[in-house]
Amino acid sequence: MDKLKVQKELGSFVGRLLREQFGRGPETIFATISGSVVTIYFTKFLSPLEKTLLQKEESLYVQKTRDLLMETLIDEINEHIHLNAGIQVNEFYYDWNLEKQSGMFVAIGNEAMGHESYPAQSEVEKEVKRLTKEAEKQPDVVFSYWLNDRTILIIREGLLVNIEKELNRLGFQETLKLAKRNLERRLIEEHKSAFEKQLNAQLVDFFVDWDFDQDKSTILFILKPKE
Repeated sequence: MDKLKVQKELGSFVGRLLREQFGRGPETIFATISGSVVTIYFTKFLSPLEKTLLQKEESLYVQKTRDLLMETLIDEINEHIHLNAGIQVNEFYYDWNLEKQSGMFVAIGNEAMGHESYPAQSEVEKEVKRLTKEAEKQPDVVFSYWLNDRTILIIREGLLVNIEKELNRLGFQETLKLAKRNLERRLIEEHKSAFEKQLNAQLVDFFVDWDFDQDKSTILFILKPKE
């Protein structure tokens, strides 16, 4: 099947799924398939109840509720990707930017990604190492992929400190994720100008998620190229 058609159909499917589960779907949704990587970026996604909670500074409650609901959706999304895009998903990541009412899903297949290098790749990866060291420790491995002119996927491995590994072992994954999500989003925001200079593009949105069992993390940059 034509890739553009598959991407459009995947976006429609995820939009319907979110609307059924959350009571309201995103206004815009962009699905991208690049090799064995699928990214789904959506905007204007916030229900009236969530908006009220955010006005009362209850963002953690919104995040917890969304994370709980996502547990029921991941298998459905992965199955759809497998059946329609032919990608057997091994890893699935997601994150929200409540302030911008946006979100992202990243599905990674079991085949090698094999994307080509891009300008400033080493500088971007060094900057990611620096900000990760501020949050926990410098990762053992950082590598990034230019999926298209508006999307960069960054993968980190070996970044958890011992106390985080122990919290994960004891079953505190949700608390750990909420704390790390807020901390790392602040740090990426602090390093934003450096990334924009390196990439010669505006960093309009970004997302971060973890697989604690594998000691692995993804960061997704949404860019707007400069004229």
